[in-house]
Amino acid sequence: MSRHRRATRPTSKAGMPPGTLVYTGERKLDKTRLTLIDYDAQTLNEVASETLTGCLARRDAPSVTWINVDGLHDVDLVAAVGNGYGVHPLALEDVLSIHQRPKFEDYESHLFLVVQMMAWDAAAESVSSEQVSFVLGPHFLLTFQEQGGDVFDPIRERLRANRGRLRKLGPDYLLYALLDVIVDNYFVILEKLDERIEQLEEELTQSPSHLTLQAIHRMKREMIFLRRAVWPLREVIGAIGRTESDLIQPETRLFLRDIQDHAMQVIETVETFRDLLAGMLDLYMSTISNRLNAVMKVLTIIATIFIPLTFIAGVYGMNFEFMPELHWRWAYPAILAIMLLIGGGMLWIFRKRGWL
Repeated sequence: MSRHRRATRPTSKAGMPPGTLVYTGERKLDKTRLTLIDYDAQTLNEVASETLTGCLARRDAPSVTWINVDGLHDVDLVAAVGNGYGVHPLALEDVLSIHQRPKFEDYESHLFLVVQMMAWDAAAESVSSEQVSFVLGPHFLLTFQEQGGDVFDPIRERLRANRGRLRKLGPDYLLYALLDVIVDNYFVILEKLDERIEQLEEELTQSPSHLTLQAIHRMKREMIFLRRAVWPLREVIGAIGRTESDLIQPETRLFLRDIQDHAMQVIETVETFRDLLAGMLDLYMSTISNRLNAVMKVLTIIATIFIPLTFIAGVYGMNFEFMPELHWRWAYPAILAIMLLIGGGMLWIFRKRGWL
């Protein structure tokens, strides 16, 4: 079964004023962990378990500071990080509300966006999801995740090895790189789903069963979830590229349009998969119906053959005293021969007409 959640608004915040910080998800880590990567073109400083004081001390640094927060259950710590970097209270509220739809907000001094980071669970053969929130400032980028483990390791390796332009540009390019790897991972998931769909197609053509139907329904739910997560992402990336904020440099906007194109490809692939699954569901129902029709056809032919045989057996089973055939020596084998001829003749007629 899929481990993603339905998009429902949490009732724990009902009646609370806007900006109230309440974590609406499940606690997935024992302790909230802060990770800091501070870099420029020449140097890089990485701290795997940074303190709150160490994170806040980098706010006004001229270098680029990337602070990643794993675990959102410690509301006070999340609020301290957000307030220390001047994050709007409504943005912090959205960070802690894990049922957010992908969105983008321009708070002038910083940009805020929410996306869904997804991964393929090979053991369960399903898609798992996690909400990731980004806060982009003049010299910093904050990322908030529900749990440890993400798809950002390639970006961390590029920063450490100082490959490409990542350490030469600002935090907006870092934001692009993180969004790009999230979208690229969607294609990995789509490849896994494509393989599973091919397996289901083989099952449908060979030996479909009730388990095949259940697998198709599970895949349809996966497609619905993927569509819900990816469709708004196109609008989010487009809004970032169109924003007039100085936090997004002109050269970065071109790369953001590339992500938007990738998001469109993901959406088109998801729609294609949805159409395939709908066709597979129709094919399954047709296959089951044809199989039932074949069984009913055989049973109907058998019943039709036995109708005259049953009539003859019924007539000679009445045991009237003056039935002339009852005292004839060859009556029994003659009746059996007639019944065999009738049955064989009917089979010959059915086969000649193509009913068998």
